[in-house]
Amino acid sequence: MGGSLNANHFMFLLQGALWTVGLSAIALVGGGIVGFIIALCRISPNAIVRIMSAGYVQLIQGTPLLVIMFLSYFGLPAIGIPISPLAAASASLTIYVAAYLGEIWRGCIESVPRPQWEAAEGLALSRTQRMAKVILPQAIRIATPPTVGFMVQIIKNTSLASVVGFVELARSGQIINNSLFEPFLVYSIIAVVYFALCYPLSRLSRRLERHGGPGRLELEAA
Repeated sequence: MGGSLNANHFMFLLQGALWTVGLSAIALVGGGIVGFIIALCRISPNAIVRIMSAGYVQLIQGTPLLVIMFLSYFGLPAIGIPISPLAAASASLTIYVAAYLGEIWRGCIESVPRPQWEAAEGLALSRTQRMAKVILPQAIRIATPPTVGFMVQIIKNTSLASVVGFVELARSGQIINNSLFEPFLVYSIIAVVYFALCYPLSRLSRRLERHGGPGRLELEAA
């Protein structure tokens, strides 16, 4: 690289953007799986399970993602567990996303109208059957808008993966800027790419909230 901005630089940025999308997908899937377990634990009838899951949420939400990244990438090798930049970034984001999605989904489950819970109990369904057949299908509808909205935060937080050497969009821009010394131009392009990735999700989240939010669900339940 070197000289003025050219097609090779744009291709390198595109490759970084694809890694940003890929890392976001890994974080969403991994964090979603763990977050779902956390959400169920948060409403468990077992007090110990509730306390432990609440402790996890409070600990992770109270810890900067950057610190979690450093602990994963530099801390694990210090105790004899080597880890690649991709694995460190993926694990850190999964842990981080799980705490937030777990709380979002817990709130969505608990926001299902109480008559629905009572009706399920009146049908003599087990707790598992009530959750699977009555509560969760409604909670999914409530949870979709905030989950889509939170995906914007996931995409933006992938930029912190650059601190562990993972070359995503922000890191690729930094590498290009180090050769061109055009920070305003390079980072303006990066900002536009992030906007192009995040804005459609923000619009979709607002649209889903207007057309399928909790208010409509409560109206239909009544």
